Amino acid sequence: DVAASAADRSASHAPSEIPNQKPLDDVYTVTVEPVSPPSKIALCEPVDVQVLIVNHGTKSLDLQMQMRLPQMKGVVICGQSFKNLGTIAPNGGSAVSTIRLIAMVPGLFFVGGCFVVDLNSGMEIKQPNLFSVFVENEDPKKTLKQ
Repeated sequence: DVAASAADRSASHAPSEIPNQKPLDDVYTVTVEPVSPPSKIALCEPVDVQVLIVNHGTKSLDLQMQMRLPQMKGVVICGQSFKNLGTIAPNGGSAVSTIRLIAMVPGLFFVGGCFVVDLNSGMEIKQPNLFSVFVENEDPKKTLKQ
């Protein structure tokens, strides 16, 4: 189970392998991590990506995940740009959600623009880029058939 493994990971994470750098779990009260993100996607074809949202703080939070278009380049949100996640328990509590993305131009892009908002306090937590992806001009399967 994705949520259970994330809770285990956040409870017993190893120190960062980069000198003088803290693990993201220690830097961010809430983290959003993609679950098996694609390394390639086809141009103009929507793709669903699961994300794991983990509350590393000491208080329950009523969270909303937002994908903000102005901070997205090349690969953008397709459909509703926010999701109410409900109350997530502290100390490794988690939720799994799905975002739908669509590539607008070919090339290599970071998928970013993700924010998590605590609906009770209004606190916004900007997330680092979720993953990078190569956008192919055509579906490689179609190219092979021709």
